[in-house]
Amino acid sequence: MDEVIVVLGAEADKVRKVLADLPCRLIVNKKYAKGQSSSVKAGLSEISPMTRAVLILPGDVAMIDFPSINMVIEEYERGKHSIVIAAHKGASGHPILFDKQLFSEIEQINEQTFGLKAIVKRHEDEVSLVETDSPNVLKDVDTPEDLKEL
Repeated sequence: MDEVIVVLGAEADKVRKVLADLPCRLIVNKKYAKGQSSSVKAGLSEISPMTRAVLILPGDVAMIDFPSINMVIEEYERGKHSIVIAAHKGASGHPILFDKQLFSEIEQINEQTFGLKAIVKRHEDEVSLVETDSPNVLKDVDTPEDLKEL
């Protein structure tokens, strides 16, 4: 069974209202000020023990489409790689999928050790980049200017 877990932080109450009618489970990361790694770990702590893999989709990469997500999942289902990353024109982006065998490493990440990037680098021989047709897998919305451009 697939499950969507949304990790909320600084604006939890506002975001909760927007997502209230969607089929997802909302959790609050009370340590959100410690960075994105703390949100990844908060989400991971809520998954079912039966989970085979997690697909991590940061909220600031907001325009990712279903075909790109499905391409990452389909590549993982082929069973050859423990990390699958959406890419566009050779550049890696989001989402990133991690196999269960890496969960214990994810539980140890932090901002000082470069979070998930360090895991990807340590396991680069287990990574599959999935070329998508969408530049949206690379678009980060971090500033009001980024949002306006979008």
